[in-house]
Amino acid sequence: MADEDDTRPARVDDVHELALAMPHVTVEHGGGGNPIYQVGRKSFIFFRTPRPDAFDPDTGERYPDVIVFWVESEADKQAMVQDETSPYFTTPHFDGHPSVLLRAARIGEITLGELTEVVQDAWLSRASARRAAEWLRARSAG
Repeated sequence: MADEDDTRPARVDDVHELALAMPHVTVEHGGGGNPIYQVGRKSFIFFRTPRPDAFDPDTGERYPDVIVFWVESEADKQAMVQDETSPYFTTPHFDGHPSVLLRAARIGEITLGELTEVVQDAWLSRASARRAAEWLRARSAG
């Protein structure tokens, strides 16, 4: 059932398209004009402005392109960040926070299919139980 397009490298535009395709999504904008995707007034993906906790270890420059995705649990987070070859990471600032970080510069290291799952899981982790159940029911019926 997977579309062959699912295997192509993911792009930043895909994050926006996938987030907006989820039901009941609104977009707020942070102080730097960065998009923050929400469901039921709860953020599930946001594009972060450069912060001192996410920086290039060689140059010390703050990463200008960090995307934050909520995850369901600490176990999910650890599964995504413990592989050093994974493009997902975290920082001490996010200790105890159910989210993973991904630099836009590395988004092509995952496929569109993988990104789709991360976006959908982020939405599910923040949507109300009713909305999540409705979405899951509609997917299984289709």
